[in-house]
Amino acid sequence: MTGLEVTLLYLVAAVVGVAVFRAFSMPPMLGYLAVGVVIGPNALALAGDTSGLQHLAEFGVVFLMFSIGLEFSLAQLKAMRSLVFGLGAAQVVSTIVLVMAASAAFGLLAPGLWPQPLAAGIAIGGALAMSSTAIVVKLLAERIELDSEHGRHIMGVLLFQDLAVVPLLTVIPALASHNNDLPRLLALALVKAVLVLAIILLAGGRLLRPWLRVVVRRKSDELFMLNLLLLTLGLAWITQLAGLSLALGAFLAGMLIAETEYKAQVEADIRPFRDVLLGLFFITIGMLLDWRLVLGQWWLVLLLALLPPLFKAALVFGIERLRRTPPGVSLRGALWLAPAGEFGIVLLTMGASEQLIPAKVINPVLAAMVLSMLYTPLLGQYVDRIVLKIASSEWMLASLQLTNIARSTLKVQNHVIICGFGRCGQNLGRMLETEHIPYIALDLDPDRVAQTKAAGQNVVYGDSTRLATLQAAGLQRASALVITYTETQSALRILGLMRQHAPRVPVVVRTLDDGPLEALRHAGAAEVVPEILEGSLMLASHTLALVGVPLPRVIKRVRHARAARYGLLRDWFHGSDDVSLEDAEQPRLQSVILVAGAAAVGQPLSAFSQDGARISQVRRANGEVLRPTPSLQLREGDTVVLSGLPDALAIAEEALLRG
Repeated sequence: MTGLEVTLLYLVAAVVGVAVFRAFSMPPMLGYLAVGVVIGPNALALAGDTSGLQHLAEFGVVFLMFSIGLEFSLAQLKAMRSLVFGLGAAQVVSTIVLVMAASAAFGLLAPGLWPQPLAAGIAIGGALAMSSTAIVVKLLAERIELDSEHGRHIMGVLLFQDLAVVPLLTVIPALASHNNDLPRLLALALVKAVLVLAIILLAGGRLLRPWLRVVVRRKSDELFMLNLLLLTLGLAWITQLAGLSLALGAFLAGMLIAETEYKAQVEADIRPFRDVLLGLFFITIGMLLDWRLVLGQWWLVLLLALLPPLFKAALVFGIERLRRTPPGVSLRGALWLAPAGEFGIVLLTMGASEQLIPAKVINPVLAAMVLSMLYTPLLGQYVDRIVLKIASSEWMLASLQLTNIARSTLKVQNHVIICGFGRCGQNLGRMLETEHIPYIALDLDPDRVAQTKAAGQNVVYGDSTRLATLQAAGLQRASALVITYTETQSALRILGLMRQHAPRVPVVVRTLDDGPLEALRHAGAAEVVPEILEGSLMLASHTLALVGVPLPRVIKRVRHARAARYGLLRDWFHGSDDVSLEDAEQPRLQSVILVAGAAAVGQPLSAFSQDGARISQVRRANGEVLRPTPSLQLREGDTVVLSGLPDALAIAEEALLRG
């Protein structure tokens, strides 16, 4: 097959696989893995020689780690050092030591089959210690759990595993050559890794920001994208030359850009590359599975696919408990890290090529590792259920958390639920307090919750993307819900819950820019507030005032700019105090209640279009607020909000009530 035909085959298989698995509400990643098994060389063998596409698929992991790096900063990595070099190091080292001990014992029992038991133990232990960074991080990102407590623990372990690949890639060939200078090689590999990381982080941070400013001044999207790709792939190449992984270099590139003001734009530009190439990577992983071997030695493959992950899960859980980590967090981290990883396959195949591992052992072990990666998405769907069944204290903690949230809103009516209590949420809370409007804030940062609660703020620890948490916060009694953080996927998840369980409660969403505007509005957001717009309006208002523009005119300009952007602020309901000539010339809002016998009852909105007036909102008798669409059928008891000048409003009201 030609390169174009192979590419088309991958695309068709990916589309079909993702569509089928989405139809059954299963993770799309599982669809990629399944079609890889079907079209791979061990099944239908449709793809032919796929070495070129396999190299291309590796870039998917590169861009995934780059996007994860965008969510980190040097300060965050410093704060995670106990997780990376404490928990991560303990997991990798203890896995290798225990496997070495088991390999040595097995070598005593069968010396002919296992010629170098200690060397084989290091190779197999290193492979077993690895977890799939690409799969686990992708699933955690989709579940919006990267910033959770167990998500941070998992990321710390995964980062150390990527670092541990460096000495392991050096050690395995040295063991095969019976090199007596192994300590020197290990020390050299460690020094090289530290030097490369230090140069990238220190020099890159000083050079990157000025260079990106020069690029941005050229005002060329093409040039900006080329520099972005050059930076990502260039740092990945440098780390690979130093014996580190491609993914680690891409992660560092993302961290460096996260320190600049171009983070949001970069994240939007890189997402299409990441998702498409990552899909190719998962297909190539699925192609490694030999189904004939699985059927021929099914009992051995099944045993190897279950026992090593159980061993690793028990090991991680034990280390976490020794660190006094809560049982629920420990068990979640253990389950996510249990299956094998892509770097483990690399180490295993290297051990086989160096003849440290017998050929009759390598094939079932490799099949079992791929099989464990295949069931990782399925395992992820049941992690919460497993934790609640095994960790008895998790039920109590979850119950206490929900009880604490419910206690805060037990006697409150018409309050505002604030999702996220960072700087934006805290400012909103203060303004609500000045207007004597009750609120409850939900946040997942335990330190922030403790500090703000001690200061008298009504904030509790809770995940606002979970229905039980929102219901405990008095969702059915709330007057509004505000999402103050800028995570679009999390906002869409909350909007989906609101549409199903509380459609009458309006939702206001904060974003960085207008990129996700239509998606959020389509999901049911009453209003979307982009930071860039508000920042530019404040900047413009201060500038106009400082250069001498009269303050009333500045306020008028800002009000008009907001009116053109925000539907809820475009017009207002006029009262008896709006008597100025300027107020009389402004569009206004007017509510019309459709009583029994009104002409509009049972009619679509398209039948009542009037020149000079428009319908901006329809509120049902049960409180549900609907966006006006031409096909929307009006009912008795509906409140129709009209917008326009006084004369046009009078004509429109007459048409609605009397026809």
